[in-house]
Amino acid sequence: MQRRRFVTAAALGGAALGSAASVLPKPAIAQSMPEIKWRMPSSFPKSLDTLYGGAEFFSAQVAAMTDNKFQIRPFAAGEIVPALQVLDAVSNGTVEMGQTAAYYYVGKDPTFAFGSTVPFGFNARQQQAWMLHGGAQELMNGFLKGYNITGRFAGNTGAQMGGWFRKEIKTPADIKGLKFRIAGLAGQVIAEMGGVPQQIGGGDIYPALEKGTIDAAEWVGPYDDEKLGFYKVAKYYYYPGWWEGNAQLWMYFNLDKWNALPKSYQAALENAAAASNNWMQAKYDAQNPAALRRLVANGTQLRPFSREIMQAAYKASFKVYDRIAAKNANFKQFYESWKAFREEEYLWFRVCENPFENFVYTENALEQRRKG
Repeated sequence: MQRRRFVTAAALGGAALGSAASVLPKPAIAQSMPEIKWRMPSSFPKSLDTLYGGAEFFSAQVAAMTDNKFQIRPFAAGEIVPALQVLDAVSNGTVEMGQTAAYYYVGKDPTFAFGSTVPFGFNARQQQAWMLHGGAQELMNGFLKGYNITGRFAGNTGAQMGGWFRKEIKTPADIKGLKFRIAGLAGQVIAEMGGVPQQIGGGDIYPALEKGTIDAAEWVGPYDDEKLGFYKVAKYYYYPGWWEGNAQLWMYFNLDKWNALPKSYQAALENAAAASNNWMQAKYDAQNPAALRRLVANGTQLRPFSREIMQAAYKASFKVYDRIAAKNANFKQFYESWKAFREEEYLWFRVCENPFENFVYTENALEQRRKG
């Protein structure tokens, strides 16, 4: 009897404690955090659910980490800022932050290219290693300070395809006069090879290719390219995208707005950027294989760039880099860091990563042939 009364009393006490806990005030530190609402224009259309989806994922992460007190609303390209003007809007304070690709702004300074990728550079893992452990993140934010911006990388496409061509490209001579939509320093390399580079936002590529305003266009890879419908207006799909062994994306923050944030909110932005980087790369790796199969089934003709074209492009790339570095101190600083880190990374990948991948991919291909 006494035991029953004790158990009942304990249960009631626990319930009362739980009820009291539910009405206890939140810690003072949580109460003191401000409610903030930011706008984030993107350089990408909503139809690209991995690129623009990265902006949505980022915003959701920030909200979750701040008990919904820090809310960031993403806007697709053109809704409040044109695709290629995100940096300007963030720099002058029109918006608090933006999602974009650094190499879209090489017209302002070719140094921006190192924030995304340069031809015959790093793969995604190597780019991230350079940023986090090779000093490039600090270099980039020192450079961005001149634009009243600080940034955190927040996505990567991985290695990209070589683009869509209305006719076959067999030798370097076929590049001459070619009107090619291509971003970053790769445009200068194409110009060095005699081509005519065009920088066009993602949503404007299809009509330009369809009308013949351009002869070829590169974007990302099968998953995005299929969504944009390029296979309907250009038959030949080339690989690899030697100008984009990776393509790193960024969240740019207005420096004044960043500095005004509580440290915990800055940490939330940094952690959301890191999570977005992993999410985007993984989604592309998961979605590209099936998309490539569908494209081929729809009549797409896969073509490798010839070794002759690759070698000519490699030579032209370093000629462009050396020429820019001789005139641009910012570029030279990044270029020297990039070259030194590249030598070490390439050595390691040649010793271990590449032999492993070459073996398993070759064996898998042989197995598929035996089955088929």
